[in-house]
Amino acid sequence: MIAVLGVCLLVFTGCSRSVDGTAVPLGGGSGTDPGSVDTDKYDGLTLECTRLLSLDQIATTVGGTTAESTFNGAICRWVVTGAVVTGVTFNWFETGTVSVEKETAKKLGYETENVRIASTAAFTQRDPRRPAACGVTANSPARGVYTWWVEPRTTAAAADPCAAPTKLMELVLTGGQ
Repeated sequence: MIAVLGVCLLVFTGCSRSVDGTAVPLGGGSGTDPGSVDTDKYDGLTLECTRLLSLDQIATTVGGTTAESTFNGAICRWVVTGAVVTGVTFNWFETGTVSVEKETAKKLGYETENVRIASTAAFTQRDPRRPAACGVTANSPARGVYTWWVEPRTTAAAADPCAAPTKLMELVLTGGQ
């Protein structure tokens, strides 16, 4: 019994250590102390969703009247209301490539077509089982790939279901102009 207590005491005291400094809540540091965590480099991590395009640009582009952000994170999602309720999704795979995304789309049974948007290599992707939906993937100006998906909550396809995601991609690639 004494041996067990001795081992426990050794384990617990051997795993602790004292750290100099003053504790601050997460994000409360100035970032200037060499020993502090630099939170500034993470501040914009999930802001792509709010900085890409305005809610009005998204709504107007997909033929709606208002857009509401429903998720910001690894992907961005909006619901656009108007004559037809429409789901809009954006993602940016920073290490992705157009060829990998196109190969994946084909494996999923999607029809793809090569296009150029704002002088950038891109492709459209459509699921034959969901004729109203279309996705557009293009090389990001910095690195990786962008993808926009637009899916009206209706079974009737627009004259060109890829027009809205293509325009959204054009707006992003040209800085919202």
